[in-house]
Amino acid sequence: MRTAWTFVILAAGLTVQSAQAAPLTDQEKLGRQLFTQHCGICHTKPTLTSPLYGPALSKETLGGDPQAVTTFIKQGTDRMPGFRFMLNDQQVSAVAAFLKTMNPPTAEQTKEAAPQGSVPDRQD
Repeated sequence: MRTAWTFVILAAGLTVQSAQAAPLTDQEKLGRQLFTQHCGICHTKPTLTSPLYGPALSKETLGGDPQAVTTFIKQGTDRMPGFRFMLNDQQVSAVAAFLKTMNPPTAEQTKEAAPQGSVPDRQD
């Protein structure tokens, strides 16, 4: 019986937490879709045991400066492709807007990131 009440209390807490989050705007929804398609493979963990290939992104990325984020997305780096030929300005802005809705990674998520330049073992 105690387990059932614990479950009910936890479920109620999750509902309250979800209700407090502001719903995404249409631009942020587009950004979420584009992030999932183009960025998620490197900047999210597909499973709990998978490493991150790029840094975890959030509203604090590049100091939270949306102009810096859009420039970075367009230009890329040696380790990240630039998306200026794949995404138009509106789409890049949408990804930047979506990032503003993401909380910073926890210390545990940060420490589990793959070291820079590392390549995971290939399993064929």
